[in-house]
Amino acid sequence: MSEDSLTGRLKRYTNVSTAVGGLMARLLSDRYLGVSIDAPQHAEDLKITLGHLKGPLMKIAQILATVPDMLPPEYATAFLELQSNAPPMGWPFVKRRMQAELGVDWRSNFLEFEPTAAAAASLGQVHRALDLKGTPLACKLQYPEMGSAVEADLNQLKFILKSFEIYSGALDTENLQTEIREHLREELDYLLEAKHMKLFSEILKDAPYVEIPDVFDKLTTTRLLTMSWLDGEKLLDFRDTPQELRNEISTALFKSWYYPLYTYGVLHGDPHLGNYSWSQEGKLNLLDFGCVRIFNPSLIEGVLDLYKSLQTGDEELAVHAYTTWGFANIDKELIEVLNMWAHFLYEPLLDNRVRPIDETYSGLRGREVAGAVFEALKRKGGVKPPREFVFMDRAAVGLGSVFMHLRAQLNWHVLFEELVQGFSKESFEKRQKEVLSKSGL
Repeated sequence: MSEDSLTGRLKRYTNVSTAVGGLMARLLSDRYLGVSIDAPQHAEDLKITLGHLKGPLMKIAQILATVPDMLPPEYATAFLELQSNAPPMGWPFVKRRMQAELGVDWRSNFLEFEPTAAAAASLGQVHRALDLKGTPLACKLQYPEMGSAVEADLNQLKFILKSFEIYSGALDTENLQTEIREHLREELDYLLEAKHMKLFSEILKDAPYVEIPDVFDKLTTTRLLTMSWLDGEKLLDFRDTPQELRNEISTALFKSWYYPLYTYGVLHGDPHLGNYSWSQEGKLNLLDFGCVRIFNPSLIEGVLDLYKSLQTGDEELAVHAYTTWGFANIDKELIEVLNMWAHFLYEPLLDNRVRPIDETYSGLRGREVAGAVFEALKRKGGVKPPREFVFMDRAAVGLGSVFMHLRAQLNWHVLFEELVQGFSKESFEKRQKEVLSKSGL
């Protein structure tokens, strides 16, 4: 019997709508009644409210904050400060979850199982264990009623985005809502995440710079994911290490994200600091695969066409690229606005020299560009971005943030050119089909 009950959904919906509804109504009062609001303070109030609610809605807010131009700048800045540090649930929950997934004798599958969670996030928590052979394991347990919570919070997502859409007029959010809705539902399926893990293992099997956990299929269900435990230190612990080591970590991170994308069309869409660590063997551990997107060859070709158009100033190629992505009603004015953000994202890749990802080391320039694009889109009457825009740009912004934290100094142009040189849509499509088939996707 499903634990995602109608009662649980209604309870979550009531809690969230009560907490968020009044705050969002203030935006609409500003728009329709001329009641002026203090936007920075309103953003701070909304951030605090979402932080207390935790769960899927916090994850939604974090996604919104990393998608350029989706929110007014004050709100994007505030939402970026949200942290997924939910307190773990206790032993009674752990026993119920493990028994529900593996049966009443679930302990017989383990030599050891630590009762205290090693980590906790918005949708579940992780416990250390040993299998019967003594292999160190990480058991990821999904919290109860998460299906109900996700559906309730997705209803609030529609309300929140529509409120911002009416307030600002910069974006038509329909496609973005659809993409986030699909992603959050997928993230509840740990069997799908296990397939994603196997997919990345296949793609990166020959890469000496990265480690992917092994999946233990017999100990994995829709709400329990069991994988090998990978020891490592948090990336932020390396901020004060020698430049050479920080560059090595950043190079591994760049390749681990962008080799799968430009070789197979596979993107890890959640470059969060908690999703990786650095091992004593000098490898990047990738730890979470709940958010993975697979793009068709035409879209990747469009990404590379835009890169070439920025190199050469070829406006027709830019039009072709944006049209391939799914932007409608492309004209010269819209190209200029979209290229403001594209120039910012692609600038380190176009600049053939050793440099930081952002020469201000603060993200200030990115916020300034995003704010300028937001205002330009408002003046133009808004734009409807394609679904792919959400996680493609989220990955770029999220990775850039990590590179800034590590103060990496690399020739990003050379790294990128090594990945995309000789791109062929036909061979790309063949490789993609083969790797997806091997991974059961």
